[in-house]
Amino acid sequence: MTSVSGPKQPRPTRADYVVWRTASTRWRDDDAYGHLNNATYYELFDTAVNAHLFEATGTNVRLLPQIGLVAETSCRYFREIGFPEPIEMGMVVDRVGTSSIIYRIGLFQGESDEAAAEGRFVHVYVDNSSGAGERPVVPIPDRIRAAVEPLLGV
Repeated sequence: MTSVSGPKQPRPTRADYVVWRTASTRWRDDDAYGHLNNATYYELFDTAVNAHLFEATGTNVRLLPQIGLVAETSCRYFREIGFPEPIEMGMVVDRVGTSSIIYRIGLFQGESDEAAAEGRFVHVYVDNSSGAGERPVVPIPDRIRAAVEPLLGV
């Protein structure tokens, strides 16, 4: 079966992810329909990636000479989630290139083995000393590469 975005992809399961963290949900995270607001999914993806980088490198990645800027994000939604249950976030790296990293983050709530949503999150590394505006693309810093290569999917 094909969808608007192409062939139907299998729904991810917990076994598809390498590293985990848990996020608390808040009353304000839900929208008027009583489920997690779309924008909150993207906040969770950003938090999962950057919290891992902070912890795995032992440094404030915002202060490195090269920083990862988000070049692309997307989300596939499978079922509703929301307050008050916590959300488990599984993460895996699909690709580590010369200057970019592609992450996938699965969101789980409750006992289900199948993801409620899955995000794609792409970092492209740029020169942090250039300031705002166009920044030259640079190679991924060694400490970042060392933190993400163990997360490459099997």
